Amino acid sequence: MQFIDTHSHFYTQDFDRDRDDAVAKSLQVGVSHILLPNIDLESVPRLLDTCKKYPDMCFPMLGLHPCDVKKNYQMELQKIFDCFGEHHFIGIGEIGIDLYWEQAYLEEQKEAFRWQIAFALEQDLPIVVHKRQSYYETIAVLNEFKNDKLRGIFHCYSGSVAHAEEVIDKGFLLGIGGTVTYKSSKLDEVLPHIPLDKIVLETDAPYLTPVPHRGLRNNSHYLPLIAQKIADIKQVSIEEVAEQTTQNAKKMFSL
Repeated sequence: MQFIDTHSHFYTQDFDRDRDDAVAKSLQVGVSHILLPNIDLESVPRLLDTCKKYPDMCFPMLGLHPCDVKKNYQMELQKIFDCFGEHHFIGIGEIGIDLYWEQAYLEEQKEAFRWQIAFALEQDLPIVVHKRQSYYETIAVLNEFKNDKLRGIFHCYSGSVAHAEEVIDKGFLLGIGGTVTYKSSKLDEVLPHIPLDKIVLETDAPYLTPVPHRGLRNNSHYLPLIAQKIADIKQVSIEEVAEQTTQNAKKMFSL
């Protein structure tokens, strides 16, 4: 079986002590690709260094995380965009709106989101959308763009069936990670209504570790636990989940 982790912060300091071991364990369970969304300008060198060290496995995206959007977002975004002239990136992310951690810069978050969507359309790249307690604000911004090229992943999806259908209709796939294994998650009520070809796997490592490892650092080699839970919910085999989600990720990111 082959798996693709479409969202991991594998380049952060959390993996400095055992990054080679984490890669080895991921390969052992069939993880072929780890896709790395960026956070801010400061994280770019670590992101690129990680992809350079593991060129056949790690693939970079670039973006300004909504929690890192401040008054100077225009200057930071311009410097981030400048990186595209020197390196190859597979997507724009992670970008969006977060009203859980930060509400003071809502208007700046919206504008930074717009800038990055427009840039993604210009580059013909998918976007990875972070939304937390901001579904309606996020959809409102996306609705401003009437473009068939707009596509991507709704990272860490946790909404209703109706919201999922709206997201899918806009050309997005649902990123499903460790939260699907949590008792508090309602994904067991949502996923039976979602076609498997509209789902991709993700870990958000080092965060959102699946059961039974919750409380520890998340890793890409836990991806089969997420796939198995999805398989159980949808009453299909883990092989089918692995094959279809891998195809979905490869198509979305042109891997």
